[in-house]
Amino acid sequence: MTPTLVFDMDGVLVDVTESYREAIAQTVERFTGSRIANDRIQDYKNSGGWNDDWQLSHHIVTGAGVSVPFEEVKSHFQSIFTGTSGLIMREKWVARPGLLEKLNQNFRFALFTGRPKPEAEFTLQRFAPGLVFDPIVGMYEVERHKPAPDGLLQIRNGCPDTKMYYVGDTVDDARCAKAAGVPFIGIAAPENPRYLDLVFLFQGEGAYAIVDDINYLEEVFAS
Repeated sequence: MTPTLVFDMDGVLVDVTESYREAIAQTVERFTGSRIANDRIQDYKNSGGWNDDWQLSHHIVTGAGVSVPFEEVKSHFQSIFTGTSGLIMREKWVARPGLLEKLNQNFRFALFTGRPKPEAEFTLQRFAPGLVFDPIVGMYEVERHKPAPDGLLQIRNGCPDTKMYYVGDTVDDARCAKAAGVPFIGIAAPENPRYLDLVFLFQGEGAYAIVDDINYLEEVFAS
């Protein structure tokens, strides 16, 4: 049967440097008066347990000594992130033209992301309307978030007899795949401010392969 290639979205299918990462920085600055550097955000990501950017923003804000409800932080984050004038519109599609279409000849696609499903669908419709990702599992489709394996297990239950691979860019993605027994392909972009740390983390979690971005996936499966 056709194997399944499951993608994370942020940092994998789309570059979120100017969207999610920028939204964290602007949200933290809004409540603390100080902007957090991207390398510090990456430090949190590399430490694991911070897949939810709303929770991470709130953690950084309260860690700076500012007492503010989580919902207020989340509301501000969403106010600058969503909509046609929001930071979501700054995202860039990573795959070169034709790459995913070619991979789709040999793999069925699915998506497991920490985004809300409507935001993931919006982004896919914007950049890749001709591709089918089925199922799309977002943050509200699972009881436990990454690094828990719930999303991958949900996808595998829908196609129990097929080979699966998970493509992600954080240690939480790697640990999620490991817990689900799914080979993990790690995305470690050389421009990542903690690139080597991330590579070592992926290696420590037994990654099937580590590449700079998804444009190298053909080479992974050709070897």
